[in-house]
Amino acid sequence: MLYLHLAPIFAARGIKKPYSFLVKAGFTHHAATSILHSNTRSFRLDHIEDLCRILVCEPNDLLAWKPDLNVHYAAQNPLEKLKVYGNEPTLNETLATMPFSELKKATKDFLELGKGEPFD
Repeated sequence: MLYLHLAPIFAARGIKKPYSFLVKAGFTHHAATSILHSNTRSFRLDHIEDLCRILVCEPNDLLAWKPDLNVHYAAQNPLEKLKVYGNEPTLNETLATMPFSELKKATKDFLELGKGEPFD
């Protein structure tokens, strides 16, 4: 079953109050509640587009997949890419535990990305 999996994106973006964030971004109270509780079986395309715009992501980033135990899936099923495997550390958690020398190098490498040739 596909479902919305927004908690990691909110955490990565430092959004502490997702409901307020969505309402301020223009979602109705009902839509924000439905989105946050993943209690909808259909998604409006404009909601997906709005979520991608405000969270700076793509549709695949919004979704996760839990296979139905009663259904056989091929080993190379593309849905496998959407499986959630436990809790991945947030950027803040990673940075907080990274040795300072590695943190300095990562910062330098990150800043260098913006100085190279533009991407096509």
